[in-house]
Amino acid sequence: MAAAIPHVEVADCKANAEQIQQIMLTANAQGVEVLCFPELSLTGYTCQDIFFQHLLIEEAESAMLRLVEFSRNLNVITLVGLPVAFDGQLFDCAAVIQGGKLLGLVPKTYTSNHKTGDGTRWFSPAAHLRANQSLTLCGQEVPFSPQLIFKGEQFSFGIELGHDLGTPIPPSTALTAAGADIIFNLSATAETIGQGFYLRQSIRCQSLRCHCGYVYASCGYGESTQDTVFAGHAYIAENGNLLAVSKLFSMKEQVIVSEIDVELLQGERRAHRLSDEACPWATHTQACTTVSLPYIEQDDSDFRLTRPIKAHPFVPEGAALEKRCEEILFIQSEGLAKRLAHTHAKTAVIGISGGLDSTLALLVTIHAFDRLGLDHKGIVGITMPGFGTTDRTYNNAVRLMKNLGISVREISIAEACSLHFKDIGHDPDNHDTTYENAQARERTQVLMDAANQMGGLVVGTGDLSELALGWATYNGDHMSMYGVNAGVPKTLIRHLVAWMANNLVDSFTKEVLLDIVATPISPELIPANSDGTIQQKTEDLVGPYELHDFFLFHVLRHGFRPRKIYWLACQTFEGSFTPDTIRQWLTTFYRRFFQQQFKRSCLPDGPKVGSCSLSPRSDWHMPSDASAELWLRECKALEE
Repeated sequence: MAAAIPHVEVADCKANAEQIQQIMLTANAQGVEVLCFPELSLTGYTCQDIFFQHLLIEEAESAMLRLVEFSRNLNVITLVGLPVAFDGQLFDCAAVIQGGKLLGLVPKTYTSNHKTGDGTRWFSPAAHLRANQSLTLCGQEVPFSPQLIFKGEQFSFGIELGHDLGTPIPPSTALTAAGADIIFNLSATAETIGQGFYLRQSIRCQSLRCHCGYVYASCGYGESTQDTVFAGHAYIAENGNLLAVSKLFSMKEQVIVSEIDVELLQGERRAHRLSDEACPWATHTQACTTVSLPYIEQDDSDFRLTRPIKAHPFVPEGAALEKRCEEILFIQSEGLAKRLAHTHAKTAVIGISGGLDSTLALLVTIHAFDRLGLDHKGIVGITMPGFGTTDRTYNNAVRLMKNLGISVREISIAEACSLHFKDIGHDPDNHDTTYENAQARERTQVLMDAANQMGGLVVGTGDLSELALGWATYNGDHMSMYGVNAGVPKTLIRHLVAWMANNLVDSFTKEVLLDIVATPISPELIPANSDGTIQQKTEDLVGPYELHDFFLFHVLRHGFRPRKIYWLACQTFEGSFTPDTIRQWLTTFYRRFFQQQFKRSCLPDGPKVGSCSLSPRSDWHMPSDASAELWLRECKALEE
C-alpha cells in the first residue's frame, strides 16, 4: 500500500495529472497494490471559488479520463481526488481506477466548515445523494456512494475523505464493520502547531478501534499558501501501529510504502466480532455496496517485506521497555498480594534455584510484601540442591536470599531421590525422564509440605514460554498455589530481572542479579560437566527461546499458520538462524504445543500480563487431545 504526496499546481489539471501518472508508473513498478493521492489532487485543494467555474470541473473530468486511459496497462489501483458535478451540486470525491476502468466514486460524507477549510461553501455532503446512486463519468457508468466497499481476492477496502475521520462516528467505522480491511483517506490538512501529533493519534486510534489498515494522504507543497500551509502528512497504520510516515515540509513529491497484514486484521476482527449484529452501527453496514476489483495475478515468489517485523515481539524498545517492566512488576505483585491477603497466608514459600524464573518470582514476592507492609522474613526461600546443581547457581541462590533479607532454608533432595529410585527400582545412572521428573516432583513435595508446615502459600515460578512448550514436570514444577510468572515470556524475563537489578536493589544484590541474567537457562536435573559447568542447557534441547517466543506470539495473537510464521521468521532472523533451523524448531514448537496442552488445562491461578495468555480459564481454550497433524504436515511441507 502507498500514500503519495505530489507537487500540485493549483487549478492546473493537466500538470497535476502528469504528476500523478509518473507516480503511478513508479508505484506499479514497485508492485504497489493500492496507491492513494490527497483530496482534490487533480485540481488542487485550495482552488476556493474557482471550484464554481465550469471550465475547472470539465477539465478535471478530462484529466480523469486521461488517467483512466493511462491505467489500462497498469496493475496498481489508484485513488485520486477530484470535484464531481451531479444533480446541480458539486461533490468532493475520490475516484478509484484500475486497468482502464473507473470502478467507483466516493463523495465526502462530512463537508467541513471550520476556519481553515470552509468546504460547505463549494461542496455538498454525501447525505444529499440517494442510496445506491450511480452516475456517468469519463464515459463509464459507475457507483456513486460513500458506502462502497471495493473487494478483491485477498483484501477489501473503503474510503473516507479528510474531516470524515474526525467526526463522532467516522464512515470508516461502518465500512470496517461491513468487511473493509483497509481504509484510505484522501485528505487536505492545513498545518498548525500540534497538528501532526493529533493526526498520528487519530489514525492510530481509528486503526486500532476498527482493527483495520489505515492509509492517509494529505496535500503538500504546491497548494496555495494564501492563508494556510500544507505540510504533506502521509501515514500508513495497522491495528494501532504506524508503519510508515512521510517527511513534513518536503518541497519534493513523496511516496511512502508499506505492507499491511490483512490476515492479522481479519483475525483481530473475528476475535472481537466487529461485524456482529449487536454492534450499534450494524444498521449502517447493511447499506454498503460491494464493488468487485479485477483479479490481477502477481508474482510474489521473491517478495521481501519493507516494513520491520519485531524479532522479539514481547519486548518493547527504548524508554517503553523501562515503563513496561515497572507495569509488569505491579501487575504481578498486585495479583500475589490479593491472593496472600485472601488466603491469610502467614508465609510465602518459593523454591530458589539461582535461575531467572525463581529470581523474578522472588523479587515480585518482595514487592508484594512491601505493598502489604509485611516483613521480608515471612518469605521463605528454599534452595534444594540436587544431582545437577552447580556451584554457580547454588551460590547465587544463597547470596540472593541473604541479600534480600528473607528466611533461608536449604533442603537437599539427593538422598530422598536416591531412596525413591531404590523404591521404584530405577537405575540412578539412567538419566532418563524418570530420573529428571523425580527430582522436580520431590522439590514440589518439599515446597508444598513446607508451606503446610508454616501456614504458607507456594509461589510458582514457571513462565509463559515454558507453558507453551510444556517444559515443566507434570505435578512437579508445573504446580503451585499461585503462579506469578504465568503471563511473562522468557525473552522478557531477562529484561525484567536486569531492570530490577538496575532500579530496585543495592549494588551487592545487583551483582548477583546480573550474574543470574548471564547464566545459561537450565533445569539442572542432569549432573554437571567435569569442570562443574552446566551440562543440561534448555535451549539446546527445545530450541532458542527467542524463536519460540516469536512463534508463540504469532500463534496466539494472530492465529497465523506455520507457513506464514516460517516466512516471517526467515526474513526477521536472516543472518541469525538458517531456514532449516527455523523450520526444525517451528516443528518442535507445534509438536510440543499440542502434546503438552494437558498441563495447561490444569494450571494454577496466575495473573495475565500482556496480550497473550495460556490460562484455560480465560484466554486459551483447547482440548488436550486435539490433533496436531494439520500443522505438522504444513511444517513438513516447508522442507520443499
